[in-house]
Amino acid sequence: MEQQLSSVLSLLLLLLFTAISVSTAMHPSTRRLGVVGKLVESDFEVELPPEFVTYLYSQTLDHFSYRPESYTTFQQRYIINYEYWDGPNSTAPIFVYTGDEAGITGVAAYAGFMVELASRFNGLLLYIEHRYYGESVPFGSKDEAFSSTSKLGYFTSTQALADYAELITNLKMNLSAENCPVIAIGGSYGGMLASWFHLKYPHIVIGALASSAPILYFDDITLENAYHVIVTKDFRETSESCYNTIRESWSEIDKVAAEPNGLANLTQIFMTCEPLNSSQELKYYLALHYVFSAQYDNPPTYPVKKVCDAIDGAPEGTDAIGRVAAGLNASVGPPCHFVYDFIPSNMSEFQWQMVMPIGHGANDTMFQAWPFDLNNHTKTCQGLFGVTPRPHWITTEFGGRDIKSVLRNFGSNIIFSNGLRDPYSAGGVLHDISNSLVAIYTDEGAHCLDLGTPTATDPDWLVSQQEKEIKIIGLWLAEYNARLLSKAHGRMG
Repeated sequence: MEQQLSSVLSLLLLLLFTAISVSTAMHPSTRRLGVVGKLVESDFEVELPPEFVTYLYSQTLDHFSYRPESYTTFQQRYIINYEYWDGPNSTAPIFVYTGDEAGITGVAAYAGFMVELASRFNGLLLYIEHRYYGESVPFGSKDEAFSSTSKLGYFTSTQALADYAELITNLKMNLSAENCPVIAIGGSYGGMLASWFHLKYPHIVIGALASSAPILYFDDITLENAYHVIVTKDFRETSESCYNTIRESWSEIDKVAAEPNGLANLTQIFMTCEPLNSSQELKYYLALHYVFSAQYDNPPTYPVKKVCDAIDGAPEGTDAIGRVAAGLNASVGPPCHFVYDFIPSNMSEFQWQMVMPIGHGANDTMFQAWPFDLNNHTKTCQGLFGVTPRPHWITTEFGGRDIKSVLRNFGSNIIFSNGLRDPYSAGGVLHDISNSLVAIYTDEGAHCLDLGTPTATDPDWLVSQQEKEIKIIGLWLAEYNARLLSKAHGRMG
């Protein structure tokens, strides 16, 4: 089993590295948002059980203008599971996953907590794929959709939320399920969308569960180094000597690389599949490996401990480079490591979408300095896409500053859930805002763990977190049904 997990992780890192771009918008040693410790590639597909049925919806290309081309449609993929639903004549809920930066089948396979909710509340399950991801790509193909900025211009979170609103409204009408309440659920970027969806469309969804949603990691609301500070904390709390070894290794790698045949020696030590071209590409690979381990430092595998056990357990006299190589091999595994240069790509979905200011200085983390540089990011976007980013638009469109007082005035029914070992929790909502805007977190958990399928071996703190979420969602549904009953009585009277 251990060997199988290592092989899977090795494959995921390989595929991830071929997809990720070097840009200070998404720090090269920062794991892209994603619900699970899996590839978040747009074309990642999982075969689902037969009760998950796939459909296509003719979605409007542009919801916000009236130009002739705005009425163009594209086929948006969505998945429904009717297994537990009480049907349209009831007020049984509809749980909808607000699709994120991946194909929707992988999310449906992972997010087993939604199935648990459906079984508890006799609900219908709906998973909607985000436009420009998976098979929900306008203009017929990804190549065509990414062929010009005019076609990429429809690729926004705002348009995606409108997609969800239109599809849900249409589905409820077709199912004669107008009285069935809808609750949005999402993890990571999908969690951000779930919270924004309820705030923007409270008449469509009555509440949202936003797991590991860093809605405050924009502008200067969250310190730019906070992500890597938590990665560092995770490793340091696991093992002080492991932390010190990793911190020391960067300069040692540079020192060896500068020697005659130094890159060849590093190629051999780290068992890379191809000869290294620079120390930088090796350091990127290692850094991403560490943040991957921290972001998904969940039971039962606990990858940070696995890395540190191997680093600390290397034979006495092993230098820092040999120890970090041992840590890499223990978690990713032989036969070799695919290490490539990071080349920005105009075919990268997330490169287009997000300006998340993540970086760090020279002495505040276990990593070498890599500060966020908006000017460099702007030049990258202009070079790749011919557009200038709008780094402050997210907070203009969805808010974020002074979030407690703002949401207290008009927000309701959102659960912000986090695991504090998740580096993205730094940009999450960690304190209750009101009685119905609540923060649930665990000290031990990491990224999106609460959305996974409950198992008999789950630790007590995870069981408690999910039970709290179920209880709150039950209260939302009870309040909805009470209002519906009161409204019916009023009409009768």
